Amino acid sequence: MSATFPGWSERASAFYVGLEADNSKDYWTRNRAVYDAEVLAPMQALLDDLSAEFGEGRIFRPNRDIRFSADKSPYKTSIGAMLGQGYVEFSARGLGTGAGCHMLASDQLTRLRAAVADDTAGPRLEAIIGDLETSGIDVTSHDRLATAPRGYAKDHPRIELLRNKDLVARKHWDPSTPWLRSPETVDHVVAVLRAARPLVQWLDENVGPTAMEGRR
Repeated sequence: MSATFPGWSERASAFYVGLEADNSKDYWTRNRAVYDAEVLAPMQALLDDLSAEFGEGRIFRPNRDIRFSADKSPYKTSIGAMLGQGYVEFSARGLGTGAGCHMLASDQLTRLRAAVADDTAGPRLEAIIGDLETSGIDVTSHDRLATAPRGYAKDHPRIELLRNKDLVARKHWDPSTPWLRSPETVDHVVAVLRAARPLVQWLDENVGPTAMEGRR
């Protein structure tokens, strides 16, 4: 049980409901005190509670990078943070947490596919994913190919995994979940991050960091 995290208040959810309806500097300025007290401060408290086991967290800035986007909305409609290879995200749609690899460099993606295709590493990954899914944790990819990657057969026994461009264990709770309003939230986040450790270890062993300049 958390000693510092108070839970996500209804005001935190309401802040993001309002931001989705009015994503403007005027709304942000008028409600900045609510963001600081009900969104930012609880997220920092949550990360503080998780830091001893999972490492120091880093909260993403609330402003969107709109330089190359057709959507010029200035603010993100969620607060997200990284801690090690894990993440936590809160929005009007509830709370999400998980761990894995995201936005891989080309050398990492090459190693991921080779490991998935390997007759030892591949089945081990399938077993890890099976255990996670049995415990109610989804294993997903943010980006997938429509067909087999170059050099791999379309009928490969792990073709669905080979199509993934990244791999993340993820759990989401909708905003009506009662314990989101309480310190008990910490226990649920911890359970997911602990359960995801075998996947993170597999990725560390078989993918690892990129060696490409500018992506480290």
